[in-house]
Amino acid sequence: MRKAKKAPTLDEVRAWPATVSVVDAAAAMGVGKSKLYEQVRLGAAPVRTLPISGVNRVVTASLVRLLETGDPDQALTSATR
Repeated sequence: MRKAKKAPTLDEVRAWPATVSVVDAAAAMGVGKSKLYEQVRLGAAPVRTLPISGVNRVVTASLVRLLETGDPDQALTSATR
Protein backbone atom coordinates (compact mmCIF):
# COMPACT_ATOMS: atom_id res chain seq x y z
CA MET A 1 0.00 0.00 0.00
CA ARG A 2 1.27 3.44 -0.94
CA LYS A 3 1.76 6.05 1.75
CA ALA A 4 -0.49 9.12 1.43
CA LYS A 5 1.24 12.29 0.30
CA LYS A 6 1.83 14.71 3.19
CA ALA A 7 -0.09 17.95 2.84
CA PRO A 8 2.26 20.89 2.23
CA THR A 9 1.97 24.10 4.21
CA LEU A 10 0.63 27.25 2.55
CA ASP A 11 4.14 28.75 2.61
CA GLU A 12 5.46 25.66 0.80
CA VAL A 13 2.72 25.95 -1.83
CA ARG A 14 3.57 29.62 -2.37
CA ALA A 15 7.14 28.55 -3.22
CA TRP A 16 6.04 26.03 -5.86
CA PRO A 17 6.59 26.66 -9.58
CA ALA A 18 3.92 28.39 -11.69
CA THR A 19 2.09 25.12 -12.35
CA VAL A 20 1.97 21.84 -10.46
CA SER A 21 0.57 18.38 -10.98
CA VAL A 22 -3.00 17.52 -10.10
CA VAL A 23 -1.59 15.06 -7.55
CA ASP A 24 0.37 17.80 -5.74
CA ALA A 25 -2.58 20.20 -5.86
CA ALA A 26 -4.90 17.54 -4.45
CA ALA A 27 -2.50 16.93 -1.56
CA ALA A 28 -2.40 20.67 -0.81
CA MET A 29 -6.20 20.81 -0.90
CA GLY A 30 -6.58 17.75 1.32
CA VAL A 31 -8.61 15.81 -1.25
CA GLY A 32 -7.90 12.61 -3.09
CA LYS A 33 -6.20 12.84 -6.47
CA SER A 34 -9.04 10.87 -8.09
CA LYS A 35 -11.57 13.42 -6.87
CA LEU A 36 -9.58 16.36 -8.25
CA TYR A 37 -8.93 14.56 -11.56
CA GLU A 38 -12.69 13.98 -11.84
CA GLN A 39 -13.45 17.65 -11.14
CA VAL A 40 -10.90 18.73 -13.75
CA ARG A 41 -12.40 16.34 -16.29
CA LEU A 42 -15.90 17.72 -15.60
CA GLY A 43 -14.72 21.33 -15.73
CA ALA A 44 -15.72 21.79 -12.09
CA ALA A 45 -12.33 22.11 -10.39
CA PRO A 46 -12.10 25.02 -7.94
CA VAL A 47 -8.68 25.88 -9.36
CA ARG A 48 -7.51 26.92 -12.80
CA THR A 49 -5.88 24.22 -14.88
CA LEU A 50 -3.90 24.33 -18.10
CA PRO A 51 -3.49 21.49 -20.58
CA ILE A 52 0.26 21.30 -21.21
CA SER A 53 1.49 18.60 -23.59
CA GLY A 54 -1.66 16.59 -23.00
CA VAL A 55 -1.38 16.76 -19.20
CA ASN A 56 -3.50 18.98 -16.98
CA ARG A 57 -1.45 21.24 -14.71
CA VAL A 58 -2.87 23.31 -11.85
CA VAL A 59 -1.98 27.01 -11.79
CA THR A 60 -0.27 27.58 -8.45
CA ALA A 61 -1.59 31.14 -8.02
CA SER A 62 -5.12 29.78 -8.35
CA LEU A 63 -4.38 27.09 -5.77
CA VAL A 64 -2.93 29.66 -3.35
CA ARG A 65 -6.05 31.83 -3.70
CA LEU A 66 -8.25 28.83 -2.93
CA LEU A 67 -6.22 27.90 0.13
CA GLU A 68 -6.15 31.49 1.40
CA THR A 69 -9.81 32.30 0.91
CA GLY A 70 -11.61 28.97 0.70
CA ASP A 71 -13.37 30.25 -2.40
CA PRO A 72 -13.00 28.81 -5.90
CA ASP A 73 -10.83 30.82 -8.27
CA GLN A 74 -12.84 33.96 -9.02
CA ALA A 75 -10.98 34.45 -12.30
CA LEU A 76 -12.66 31.37 -13.76
CA THR A 77 -15.46 31.84 -16.23
CA SER A 78 -17.68 29.32 -17.93
CA ALA A 79 -15.42 29.64 -20.97
CA THR A 80 -12.35 28.48 -19.01
CA ARG A 81 -14.03 25.80 -16.95
